[in-house]
Amino acid sequence: MAEGYWEHVTPFWDAVSIYDGPEVFLRQFKELPEPSRHLYAMHWCVSEVCNGGFHQFFANSTGVLAPEAVDGFKAIGLPKTAALIAEAMARLPDPYPRDRDVRQDALDELDPEDEDEDDDWESPFDDLDDRFFDLYDTENGGMDAADRYAAQFPVPEGPPRKAGLLNRLLGLLRKK
Repeated sequence: MAEGYWEHVTPFWDAVSIYDGPEVFLRQFKELPEPSRHLYAMHWCVSEVCNGGFHQFFANSTGVLAPEAVDGFKAIGLPKTAALIAEAMARLPDPYPRDRDVRQDALDELDPEDEDEDDDWESPFDDLDDRFFDLYDTENGGMDAADRYAAQFPVPEGPPRKAGLLNRLLGLLRKK
């Protein structure tokens, strides 16, 4: 049974690091097949924005892939969502700061209040978060668009596993 777009993301989940800086991310990300790149970036963006809004997306390591998320949403047929992400990115310095520390500084400048100390804190992206959630449910069938996009491509096998004792043992266990 098909699992939709996730089948195009899973093989590469551990092959791309969003935690080791922009250079590492970009080098690893470019090795993925194009459909998987679009779906990987789209997935991370949705996960973060739905969990804590654009502020969380940009504040966390995932913010490194915001430009790729814009491309991903365009590719799967959600151009309004792509434009909204670009609008959110435009509130940060130009060029977009892929480096997490630089993004953190920019977020601090947008809203100098400490969100941890103020229960009434409002994100400088609240207006865009609300629009994102509306589009998430309505534009082109919402996330079903990702599944339709993925269905156009064969499911990738993923990168070859690195040789090592643990991987060899796991391979032997799978064969049994």
